[in-house]
Amino acid sequence: MGRIILAACLLAHTGVYAQESIRKIDRSPSPFTISGYAEPYYSFAFDRPLGDTRPSFIYSYNKNDEVAVNLAFLKGSYNTDRVRANFAMAVGSYMKANYSTEPGVLQNLYQGNVGIKLSREHSLWFDVGVFPSHIGFESPVGKDNWTLTRSLGADNTPYYESGARISYTSKDNAWFVSALVLNGWQHIRPVPGNSMPSFGTQITYKPSPGITLNSSTFIGNDYPDTARRMRYFHNFYGIFQLNSQVAALIGFDAGMEQKHKDSSAMNTWFNPTVILRYTPTAKTAIAIKAEYYDDRHGVRILTGTPHGFKTWSFSTNFDYSISPNILWRVEARTLQSRDNIFVGSDHVADNTNTFITTALALSF
Repeated sequence: MGRIILAACLLAHTGVYAQESIRKIDRSPSPFTISGYAEPYYSFAFDRPLGDTRPSFIYSYNKNDEVAVNLAFLKGSYNTDRVRANFAMAVGSYMKANYSTEPGVLQNLYQGNVGIKLSREHSLWFDVGVFPSHIGFESPVGKDNWTLTRSLGADNTPYYESGARISYTSKDNAWFVSALVLNGWQHIRPVPGNSMPSFGTQITYKPSPGITLNSSTFIGNDYPDTARRMRYFHNFYGIFQLNSQVAALIGFDAGMEQKHKDSSAMNTWFNPTVILRYTPTAKTAIAIKAEYYDDRHGVRILTGTPHGFKTWSFSTNFDYSISPNILWRVEARTLQSRDNIFVGSDHVADNTNTFITTALALSF
């Protein structure tokens, strides 16, 4: 009888242990996650431009004098040790401006990619699909950027790209290196008549927690084969945390493209940017940005004016974090061009364009 009682106690104890183990397993995080983002905004230009949109070279927050949504998306992600995937559909004025050349439902495909880890010991991944661009320091997601509206450089380089990417992150997270084969310069579907893939690289180095250095390149053709013009582009930026409250960002873009097919002559453009950010409290931040964009040959921004697009941009930004998921932002910005490229409602062209923008960034 004693042995029976002892066995029953052991079984009961084993059962309790098994139930506790099941509970622990059940507490493990699911590989599936759902996230969302929405950013309503209002922007007002003091020169009252013709129509309801900002100049054609501005692709984010481009609605004028009306409440609009820049970007709103719902995203599903799957992440394990060996497989990762993202799928997101989006709407907003950002999507309409940047995805206008994509066909049908692709105009709303914000992300759609899957990746496989190629090594058990190292962070070596192979990803295919539609994913964020490897170029630049600004994201379509406003809350991730130091200033509210995007820089001229960000608006005129790819925000997204499609193709295949192989990437490696060092064990100490100091190095990130990737190589890409792409369907062109911000395209999900390749340009009709273009049979040539494009290529890209990215190298990010973080020598210390307060310093990030990045170099990204693009080589490709963004025209049909009959009018092929090779484009070569390099983006560099450095982020420096100067102390607990002050940070600086310095960026420089430079590109060149053949004047015409088989030409040895090149059209060039370049874009330096400097941003300073001050965070006096955990809930507030102030940023000032200055940049210059020189595209005298009209490769990225065509004006039809004598000197082409030679424009300065200055802005001041204030952020207030209402809660961990709600960020209020306001920004004043001025564009000043060498030529009179800004046309107001009175049909008179001017070389200055000043506007103010405010937005709420909502996330979960």
